[in-house]
Amino acid sequence: MDLGVNLGYFGMAMDDDHVAIAQEADRLGYAVIWAAEAYGSDAPTVLSWVGAHTQRIDLGAAVMQIPARTPAMTAMTAATLDTLSGGRFRLGLGVSGPQVSEGWHGVRFAAPLGRTREYVDIVEQALRRERLSYAGKHFTLPLPDGPGKSLKLTVRPVRPHIPVYLAAVGPKNLELAGEIADGWLGIFFSPEHSGQDLQHIVAGRRRAGRGTEQDPLSGFDVTVSVSVAMGDDLEAAAATLSPYVALYVGGMGSREQNFYNDIAVRLGFAEAAAAVQDLYLAGLPRDAAAALPFELIDAISLLGPRDRIKERLARYAAAGVTTLNITPSAGDREGRLDILRTMAELKDELGL
Repeated sequence: MDLGVNLGYFGMAMDDDHVAIAQEADRLGYAVIWAAEAYGSDAPTVLSWVGAHTQRIDLGAAVMQIPARTPAMTAMTAATLDTLSGGRFRLGLGVSGPQVSEGWHGVRFAAPLGRTREYVDIVEQALRRERLSYAGKHFTLPLPDGPGKSLKLTVRPVRPHIPVYLAAVGPKNLELAGEIADGWLGIFFSPEHSGQDLQHIVAGRRRAGRGTEQDPLSGFDVTVSVSVAMGDDLEAAAATLSPYVALYVGGMGSREQNFYNDIAVRLGFAEAAAAVQDLYLAGLPRDAAAALPFELIDAISLLGPRDRIKERLARYAAAGVTTLNITPSAGDREGRLDILRTMAELKDELGL
């Protein structure tokens, strides 16, 4: 199992730490560093910045939003980043949610599965430097009855294939990830409840004839994110993560459509998920965070002293995770760097 690290959103949490964390992860042998985007900082710019200050670590977009860019623009950005970094870019894609898609980008949140499938088709066609021609339900290139012509990418990517990851939550999205992508970007992943998610991915892999009969996940990167808060006081460690979890479970989406709330329900916390959402949507984020059960935060995080985290780390590997992306939670930069070092040590001790 490889280790990765999440930078999150620039402008919110670890602004001054981005380069320091990226460089330390690079020195420690972490496989990849990921940058996110919502409706603030964009992932490619942050990755360009940290990529210029690192040497070996891969640069992952988690994620570049599908409604934010045409597929051709995404292919251009991916080719440019991969070339500038010497072949270190990983392209993570996601449809975002209805509030961001329609409220920020002005793109209808409709048929996300079909749009994602066509989007990835076009991106990969462009990166293969084929003349871009596509007749789909959601995308048509060139536009008919106009002056547009079929063009091909003018730069040559340094690799014949840039790995594509999908951020997926629901069963059908997970199947699609298995079918058309090189990896899955998972969030709020519990190793004790992982079987169903991976079964959906396997179904997609088998449908596409990917992997092997014995190991359908062969060649597929099961990449999940986990927050890490170290300390002897478990409740205090969980409390440092509760505002983040409450934001997603309670406020990231509408009452009718919140994918992260759905995860909490599937993990067995339906009553708590409803209460957290009620409080968050009522404008009470602190109360929402306080309403989160410790057991929910513990199920999707790495909490506590070193030995407890080591035991939990082994469970992620046993559950089939191939890249564990950590978000270090500490009060200062040195604390976050110490978490990076400790996780690298624990991985080596476990022989992962």
